[in-house]
Amino acid sequence: MNSHFFALMSRMKYINRWGLMNNTKCENICEHSLMVAMLSHALVTISNKRFLTNLNAEHAAMLGIYHDASEIITGDMPTPIKYFNPKISEAYKQVEEVAQEKLVSHLPEDLKPDFEPLLTICDEDKEYIPFVKAADKLSALIKCIEEEKLGNREFEKAQSSISKSLVDMHLPYVDAFMEEFLPSFKLTLDEQD
Repeated sequence: MNSHFFALMSRMKYINRWGLMNNTKCENICEHSLMVAMLSHALVTISNKRFLTNLNAEHAAMLGIYHDASEIITGDMPTPIKYFNPKISEAYKQVEEVAQEKLVSHLPEDLKPDFEPLLTICDEDKEYIPFVKAADKLSALIKCIEEEKLGNREFEKAQSSISKSLVDMHLPYVDAFMEEFLPSFKLTLDEQD
């Protein structure tokens, strides 16, 4: 029997983010998920090296890759709508869960145990959630910085809000990343030399 799972995953490139914003360059969830994977890996590595945690950075990266996979089915719900009120947030969470289950259903039975935890975050992965959420926010902040760098003022409020939410997380590995790596995103390629 044929499995549609990876054909569906390849459709991540068709789901654009920031749908309510005037983008200088569109960003799809495939691009976003790659950045979240790299940032999740980096945050766990920083935490392991500097703050004495003992987590699997590669696993965090895999969770980052699949963190928005349900949007293949749901599309990208703009943040102002998704979090407009608790009822909408809860309803969207239920829609995401149904979409995740649908994606898992497209896997062959022998592979489901390996992929389902990446799509649905199981109990043993709860300690990775803060890393992936922070990486998701960092990726959004980087998008805002890139848009600002191109002269697009549309993302100013989002940049300020996301930056504040990252600081308010009070996570030392996030603070370290923001201090050491984030400023470079404001530079041109020649300035990074």
